Amino acid sequence: MNLVLQGPSTTRSLLQDRFKDLYEVAPHAFKVPGQQRDRRIEAWCEDNHVDFAWMEEGRKFSDLKLVAMDMDSTLITIECIDEIGDFCGKKAEIAAITEQAMRGELDYPQSLRKRVSLLEGLPEDSLLRVYEDRLRFTPGAEQLVAACKRNGVKLLLVSGGFTYFTDRLKARLGLDYTISNTLEVRGGKLTGQLVGDIVDADAKARKFLSVMQALGATRMQTVAMGDGANDLRMMKQAGLSVAFRAKPVVRAQADCALNWSGLDAVVNLFE
Repeated sequence: MNLVLQGPSTTRSLLQDRFKDLYEVAPHAFKVPGQQRDRRIEAWCEDNHVDFAWMEEGRKFSDLKLVAMDMDSTLITIECIDEIGDFCGKKAEIAAITEQAMRGELDYPQSLRKRVSLLEGLPEDSLLRVYEDRLRFTPGAEQLVAACKRNGVKLLLVSGGFTYFTDRLKARLGLDYTISNTLEVRGGKLTGQLVGDIVDADAKARKFLSVMQALGATRMQTVAMGDGANDLRMMKQAGLSVAFRAKPVVRAQADCALNWSGLDAVVNLFE
């Protein structure tokens, strides 16, 4: 089994006294072949802010057919609904509910309806201000997208957020598939309601499996990543689940966690 070690502070000098047969696979990313799972190594990595992953030998990025990822706090650095709430003076209230939902402490559909209701009466152009002024890609996001395109890997963006943002990101990045919620707008203002069914954990998992089937992909040809509890059901369907700067409940159940690296670190996990 390969042990993959990476992160901004990961250097050969940090690792070489502890690990033999160290191979650099990318800047600040190293592979140690022929390893067995060891909790002492994991504890050392956590103490030194090094992301680690135990990967079966022979797994190649070019063999993948599907990479799926969450949007808020995964592909992008913000939680869109929190930023929208800032325009009506309710960011702190909405953000507190978001945090609880992502930790799995609240029913997701109920929490989303509550947060959206607090946006009632907000001008629709507030969404554009969030997109243009506040939305930023997570470090490594564009590099991961580019690597997928080079290798013919399809990209699925799954979000409990909103089509206003996923549609724009799909066009901007050339993503293949998206699923998200639709905010109701009347007379140029948000009504505080959603249109159609809510995209929750089950909907994310169903979409992932649907795309996987359409592509003729095996489970081991897929990757799914996210940060919140509503990503877990989707992540459990994938051949590799990645907790990206995630809540503890997600890190505990994922195959590996990236707490310090950018999204492009996903490529380094493979040969």
